[in-house]
Amino acid sequence: MVSKVLRPLALCVALTVPALVLRFSGLAPAPVVSLLLFGMAVVAASFVLAWAAEAAQVDISGGLAIAILAVIAVLPEYAVDLYFAYTAGSNPDYVAYAAANMTGSNRLLLGLGWSVVVLITLALAKRRSGKTVRALVLESGYRVELGFLAIASVVAFLIPATGQIPLLLGFALLGFFVFYLWKVSRAEAGEPHLVGPAATIAQLPKRGRRTLVVGLFAFAAVVIVACAEPFAHALIATGTQLGIDQFLLVQWLAPLASEAPEFIVAILFAVRGKGADAIGTLISSKVNQWTLLVGSLPLAYLAGGGGAALHLDARQVEEFLLTATQTLLGVAALLALRFPRWAAWTLLGLFAAQFALPGQTARYVLCGIYAVLALAALVRNRRHILPTLAAPFRRHPDPTHADEHEQLLTSSR
Repeated sequence: MVSKVLRPLALCVALTVPALVLRFSGLAPAPVVSLLLFGMAVVAASFVLAWAAEAAQVDISGGLAIAILAVIAVLPEYAVDLYFAYTAGSNPDYVAYAAANMTGSNRLLLGLGWSVVVLITLALAKRRSGKTVRALVLESGYRVELGFLAIASVVAFLIPATGQIPLLLGFALLGFFVFYLWKVSRAEAGEPHLVGPAATIAQLPKRGRRTLVVGLFAFAAVVIVACAEPFAHALIATGTQLGIDQFLLVQWLAPLASEAPEFIVAILFAVRGKGADAIGTLISSKVNQWTLLVGSLPLAYLAGGGGAALHLDARQVEEFLLTATQTLLGVAALLALRFPRWAAWTLLGLFAAQFALPGQTARYVLCGIYAVLALAALVRNRRHILPTLAAPFRRHPDPTHADEHEQLLTSSR
C-alpha cells in the first residue's frame, strides 16, 4: 500500500524539483523555458492538492476540505493582488493593476472555469450513459456555499457604487470569510467515493493518514506560492515579446497563471465524474475572492502607506461592475442547484464577448446583458432565493455529498 502512495507522489515531487531549483538559485533562463518548468511544477502541485483534499474528506467535512483546497489554490492570486495593493500605497499607478488582476481572475474563474468544468462533466456523463445530459445537479448541501456567494455578490455592488474599497468594508468581508470557514467546518465528515492515490491515502492508519494529508497540503502550498509568481512573470514576458498590451497582460495572462492550480484541480474532479466537487471548488474560490481577497486589499493598501480606503478610477469601477453583474448571473442561474448546459454556454459566450467588444460602452452593454439575464434567472428561480440567502445562517446544513448518479440529471437523447 505504501508503494502505491509513494509512486505517484514521488513523480509529482520530481516534477517540481527543476522549478524549485530554478526559483531559489537565481538563474534566469529564457521565458519559454521558465514557462515550461514552472508550469509543470504548478500542474504537479495541483495533482497533490487534489489528492490531499479528497483524502481529507475522511476526517473533516467535504465543505471544509474544499474550502482549504480553494484557499491554497488561490494563494498565487493573493500574492500578486496584495503586492499590487501594497505597492499602490506609495505608487498610485499600481491601484489599476490590483483592480485589473482581481477582476480579471474573478471573471476568468466564473466565465471560463465554471463553464468548462460543467461542459466537460456533461460530455463525459453522456459518453458513460449514452444519454443526453442536460444539467449538472448539486446536492442540497451546496446551497450553503451558494448562499455565502450570493450575499458576497450583492455586497460587491457597494464597490462600484461608491468607487472605493474602505477599511470598514474590508474588515466586514474578512469577518464574513471567517464565518464561512466556521460554517463549513460544522458539517460532519462523510464517506466519500475515492479512487486512485486519494483512496490509497484514505486507507492508511488514522495518524499516518492525517500526517500525510497535512504534509501534502503544506507541500502543495509551498510549491504553488514559490512557482506561481515566476510562472506569471514568464507568461507575461512571453506575451510582451509578442507585443500584447501590458494592462491586458496583468488582467488576463497573470490571472490565468495564478488561477491555474484551481482550474487544474476542478478539471481533475470533473474528469473523474465528480462534477459537484469541481463546481463546489470553484464556488468556494469565488467566495474567498469576494471576501478574503477583496477584504485584504484595503489593508494591504494601508500597510503600504495608503489611506483608509482604496479609491478606484472610472475604468476600475467599470471592471468591478462588470465582474459583480457576471457573478450575480452565475449565482442566479445556479439557485435551483442545477447548472444547465445553456447556462454554461451563455457564461462562456459572454466571457468571450468582452474580448471582441473592448471599450467603455461595450463594458456597460455587457453589464446590462448580465443584469437582464440575471433578473430573468432570479424570476425563474424566485422560490429558491430566500432559502439560499438563509442557508449560511441555518443551524444544521444539509449533507454535501451525493453519488455520481444523483449529481447528474439525464434525459433520453
